[in-house]
Amino acid sequence: MSEAEAEAGDPDLPLRVSTLELFFDLVFVFAITQLTGILSHDVTVEDGFRVLLVFGALWWMYGGYVWLANARTPSRTAERLLMLTGMAGFLIMGLAIPEAFGRDGVALGIGYLIVVLIHGWLYQRVNKNIARVAPFNLVAALLVITAGIVKGDAAYWLWAAALVVQVLSPFVLPVRGRFAIQPSHFTERHGALVIIVLGESVVDIGIGAEGHAVTVSLALSAVLGLALTAALWWAYFGVEDDERAERAMLAADPAARPALALAAYFYAYIPMLLGIVALASGVKQAIVNTGSTLPAGPCVALGCGVALFLAGSAAFRHALRIGAERYRLAAAVLCLAVSAVGVTLSVAAEIALLTVIVAAALAVERRAAASVDA
Repeated sequence: MSEAEAEAGDPDLPLRVSTLELFFDLVFVFAITQLTGILSHDVTVEDGFRVLLVFGALWWMYGGYVWLANARTPSRTAERLLMLTGMAGFLIMGLAIPEAFGRDGVALGIGYLIVVLIHGWLYQRVNKNIARVAPFNLVAALLVITAGIVKGDAAYWLWAAALVVQVLSPFVLPVRGRFAIQPSHFTERHGALVIIVLGESVVDIGIGAEGHAVTVSLALSAVLGLALTAALWWAYFGVEDDERAERAMLAADPAARPALALAAYFYAYIPMLLGIVALASGVKQAIVNTGSTLPAGPCVALGCGVALFLAGSAAFRHALRIGAERYRLAAAVLCLAVSAVGVTLSVAAEIALLTVIVAAALAVERRAAASVDA
C-alpha cells in the first residue's frame, strides 16, 4: 500500500507511531541498557563479543516488530494483547542478559522464542510472505535455547549460528516486492528509538552519580557527559538527517524501499546504537572520576562509542545518499585516538575532546555543504 492509500483513509495503515509502539520501545531499550551493564566493569574482548551476539539477536527481532507495526497499526484488542505478550518476551530477555552465557541462558532463549512466535503469528495476518522468513527466526530461537543448555565455548558458536541464520535470510529470500514500507511511520519510529536510547545514556549519568554528594566537580562532570550526548543528538537530529531520510525513502521506488530500510535502518543503525551503549557504559564509570585517569576499558568505551556512532551515521547517509560522509569518518578515527587521553591525562579531558571533535566535524560539514549550495 502507498502513502496515498493511507491518506485515503485505510485505518490499518500506519500514519504516525502509536503509543503502544513507544511503550514497546521502552521495554526494548531496557534490554539495551542491560548490555550497558555488561560493559560497565572491566571490559574484556569476551564481554564485547557477548554484547555483539546478544545485541544482534535483540536488534533483528526488534526490527521485525517495527516492520510488523509499519504494515498495520496494532489497533485491535487481540493484536494489542499479542504485542504486549511480545513485550513480555523482550522483558524476560532483558532480565536474563547479565547472565545470558551462564545461569539465565535458557530463560533468555525462552523469552526470545516468545518474541519470535508472537511476531510470526501477528505478521502472517498481514503478509503471508512472512511464512518464508519465520522459520529462520524460529531456528535462531531454538539455537539460543540450546546455547543456554550447553553453556561454555559451544554456546558462543550456537549464538553466532543463530545470528548468521537471521542475517542471511534476506539474501535467501530477497525482500524486494514482498514487503511494503510506509516511510513516514518508519522514519519516525526509528527516530523515536534513537531519542529513547540517548535518554537512557543520560539516565546512566544519574546512576553513575548515585550516592555521591552533588559538588561543583560532580555537576561539571554531569554537564560534560550531557554535552557529549547532545553532540550525538545534533549529529542526527540537529542536521535534520531524520527528515532527509524520510524524503529519500518517499522518493524511492516502493519496491526498493525494503532494501533501503535494511541498509539504512538495520545495518547502519547497528554501530549507532552500539556506540550509544558503549558511550553510556563509559560515562557511568567516568562521572565520579572525571578529574582523574581511568583504566583503558572505560576510556576505550567512550572513544569507541562516539566513533561507532559517527561511523554508523556516515553509513546511514551513504545508504540513503543524503549527505557527506568523509568528515564523520575522519572524526571517528580521531575519537579512537582520543581514548588515550582518558588513560594518560584525565577522563574529563577525553570527554571534552570528544565533544569538540564531534562539534568541529559537524561545523566543517555544514560549511562544506553551504559552499556547494552557493
